[in-house]
Amino acid sequence: DLSAKELLRRSLAREKDKLGVLRGLVSDFMNELISKKRMPTDMLTDEEALEVIKRGVKRRLDSIDQFTKGGRPDLAEGEEMELKYLKVYLPQMMSQDEIRPIAEKKKVELNITDKMKSGILVGAILKELKGKADGADVKAVVDSLF
Repeated sequence: DLSAKELLRRSLAREKDKLGVLRGLVSDFMNELISKKRMPTDMLTDEEALEVIKRGVKRRLDSIDQFTKGGRPDLAEGEEMELKYLKVYLPQMMSQDEIRPIAEKKKVELNITDKMKSGILVGAILKELKGKADGADVKAVVDSLF
């Protein structure tokens, strides 16, 4: 059994972690504005903000992979926690089952019959879905069509 004091301490520690992730995100937004030669008082568009968040997610996924391969599960765990906080701000991605009918339609539309042109199909689907589906899921669906 944990005491009330211990529960409060753990809760505050989690809030501190979340605050750190959010502060980093604000910093990333600021850097994005600066890189686009805009004023820090300007606002990013929704698409630009989502791209910044997606880069943060990708960075943490890469770190988790590297830390796991390097035998540092303690560091990977910290990255996973940060990843959890960032994913809250991303839209729900489509499942492979939802992607399949769109992929089949696009395959017919582009008249792609050869697996060698699957990259063109993946690109066309990703362009149509505009960030609503994960690229790895789209690739898996396209691969299953051939």
